[in-house]
Order: sequence, then structure tokens, then C-alpha cells
Amino acid sequence: YMANGNLQDYLSSENAEDLSWEKRLHIAIDSAQGLEYLHHGCRPPIVHRDVKTANILLNDNLEAKIADFGLSKVFPEDDLSHVVTAVMGTPGYVDPEYYNTFKLNEKSDVYSFGIVLLEIITGRRSIMKTDDGDKMNVVHYVEPFLETGDIDGVVDSRLHGDFSSNSAWKFVEVAMSCVRDRGTNRPTTNQIVSDLKQCLAAELAREPKILNEKKEVVKEKQVTKPPIRNYSSLEYNSTSGSVSLTFGDYNTFGPTAR
Repeated sequence: YMANGNLQDYLSSENAEDLSWEKRLHIAIDSAQGLEYLHHGCRPPIVHRDVKTANILLNDNLEAKIADFGLSKVFPEDDLSHVVTAVMGTPGYVDPEYYNTFKLNEKSDVYSFGIVLLEIITGRRSIMKTDDGDKMNVVHYVEPFLETGDIDGVVDSRLHGDFSSNSAWKFVEVAMSCVRDRGTNRPTTNQIVSDLKQCLAAELAREPKILNEKKEVVKEKQVTKPPIRNYSSLEYNSTSGSVSLTFGDYNTFGPTAR
């Protein structure tokens, strides 16, 4: 038990109104550092196997801790992957490569964490219902906004636009790199921690945005971003305002609808 419950419930509650972009970044970094410790600090390494917002607990200061190690797997240090007899995890978070091959490694946790990052920035669940009653993965939810370069459409509206665009674009880049189809193309948790700290630095460096009486941000001049299509990852250049693409394969759905 933790004072502020789990991240999933917190993002779904009225408390999320007070969860600033800076606080969300701290939660993401805390969680990433927890995974980094499991993967690189423990000997032998540990794969959690059930990384999700419901298993990220928040204390009084909204510091995040990874919980529930019931499905975790200890790996021999000389073994990069392990073939399991049954796939474990939560729909919406399960790595499609692990689901299809039964081969488990630390990159399976990375995929799940990418979904967590998308939940943090969008305020949406990993699987949501559309207006038609169908199920949609959070990656599919953000795709139309990425195709048009609309970062405001990606970010949780409860932030009222009060965030650094540079920070948000970098955050989305990290999240999308985590959900690449092939585990070998996903970043390590060391790299994720480093990249998320860059997101935080960009947020802390920005000028405070001015809110009007309706708590709406008085918008700064926005740089128009080109459409993004058929990508496996994206990189936002904060200096030029341009988006560069890395083409390849990544799976946005996998077993989530099963």
C-alpha cells in the first residue's frame, strides 16, 4: 500500500488535474530507474513481466515505486533470453514479440513500459473503447496526432497546454521507440532513463506559460510540423522544429484485443 495508490487510478481520478507535466516526468523517471535496477543492478537480472500503471505505486510525495513481482523471472547472467511455456502479463501491455515467440527478455518489459509512458502523457488507458464500442490500443490512439504533427492532441487535455513542446515530443519519441516490433530495436532501460532526464531538463528550462482566467494557456507561436506516416520511431529537433523519421516495423496492437 502507498499513500496515493497506483498510477492507473491516480490518472483516472480528479487528482490528475493537479498532476503537472513536471510531476509526470518525475514519475516516469522514477519508474524507469526501478526497471533499470531490475535489469542492470540486480545480479542475476530480473524481468518483471507485468509492468503497467496499476503496478506503479505513488507515495505521499508522488514518488513512484514498481510493485507486484509475482510474475517476475530471474535470468542467468549469461542467458539473454528465456523460452517460457506460457505467456504472462496483462492485455494491452504484453510485448507482441514475447507473445508470438514465447521468448522472454528485458526488452519485453521495455515494450510494456512504452505503453505506460503513453498512458502518462495522454491520460488514457492502455486499451480504451471507441465511440463505436470497439477496443483501441493507446498507440493507435496517438497515431493520427503524430501523423499531423499535433503534439497538443497527444498530451492529456487536463494539463491545459502547460508543458514544453520540446519535452513532450522527446517523451513521445522515447515511448514509440519502446514499442517497436523487434525487441533488439528497442532501447535499454539505461537509455530510457537518460532520455527521460532530457525531457525533464527541457521542461525545467522553459519559460512559464501564462494562463488566462479560464486556466487556458496563452499559446506561444507554434512551429508547424510535417505529417508523420509509416514510422517506427520519430525524433523531434527542438532547434529547427522538424520531425525526423526512422522507418521500419513496429507493432501497435499485438495481443491487446484478445
